[in-house]
Amino acid sequence: MTSSSTGTAALVEVAHERWDPLLERIGCGDAYLLRGYVESACLLEPGRPLLLHLSEEGGEVVFALILREIEGESGRRDAITPYGYGGPVGAGPEPPIEHFYELYESWCRSAGVVSTFIRFHPLFANQRQAPAGIHVERLADTIAWPLEQDLDLFAGLHPKHRNKVRKAKAAGLEVAVSEAPASLSEFAALYEETMSRLDADDFYFFPADYWQALAEGLRERIVLVEARFDDELAAAALCFATPPWLHYHVSGTSERGREAAAANLVLFEAARWGQDRRLEQFHLGGGAGGREDSLFHFKQRFFPDGRREASVGKLVHDAETYCTLAGLPELRLEGYFPAYRSPD
Repeated sequence: MTSSSTGTAALVEVAHERWDPLLERIGCGDAYLLRGYVESACLLEPGRPLLLHLSEEGGEVVFALILREIEGESGRRDAITPYGYGGPVGAGPEPPIEHFYELYESWCRSAGVVSTFIRFHPLFANQRQAPAGIHVERLADTIAWPLEQDLDLFAGLHPKHRNKVRKAKAAGLEVAVSEAPASLSEFAALYEETMSRLDADDFYFFPADYWQALAEGLRERIVLVEARFDDELAAAALCFATPPWLHYHVSGTSERGREAAAANLVLFEAARWGQDRRLEQFHLGGGAGGREDSLFHFKQRFFPDGRREASVGKLVHDAETYCTLAGLPELRLEGYFPAYRSPD
């Protein structure tokens, strides 16, 4: 365990066995912050999973991240939040967010961390708490679908989506919801088939050990919603349930399922499942790469008024090293970040 301190306050690296209990204690046990999720995300963006914690009289701050070695640069590393959503999250009446960022800057300098890339969490809206001097970039919004008990989920759909759900039901699709599924192998095969059909970027072809790590790390929090023609899997959505929220993570649809609008039915039934369990919101996420694209509009039609701000943060802790690694004459933050990891 390491720490950085100013006065009596200390930024502490939380031991792995204390990670999830700490999050639960302070009411921040969201799926994307949990140890099992961060460890699985390290298979997509390799590095060391880490939870930093600051506790003061007015409240607490936690920050889950991946610490990555910079190839060929001994003692140099960078930090990134796991694929999905994250960033520093405060708890308590007066969480010390600004002090956290000050201590984090000191921690990064002492640990040889050149830069940090933050994918802020739209439901925590923690990008709004970033102090002046933190470079925050707005992306296209994400969609959060409220699940209040008196809300008619079907009536709230965009008319096109209501027709799609009716179409899927008329096609004979049967939907089943599995909590803590024993295996994700069938889902993973459908997901990969879908990514191939969409000619997705290489990043989205997740390795087999990712699915296993996800299943083991988040077992009881995984909700798998499947639509079938008899024994044929037509569409499925992999979701995370960590009250008060349900998160849509990834999904897959067969060609036959696509024609029958199975994906619409799957997400509608996922929302009904969440409402039945008195969850407050179903976070559908946004478009590919943070864009307002066809995927974004597909999600928006489930609840047209559900926009939530989405942002990323870019922090450079060692400007001289950053510019040298990136081959830049001066520090620039626009475009791919960190620039020295650009695939181009």
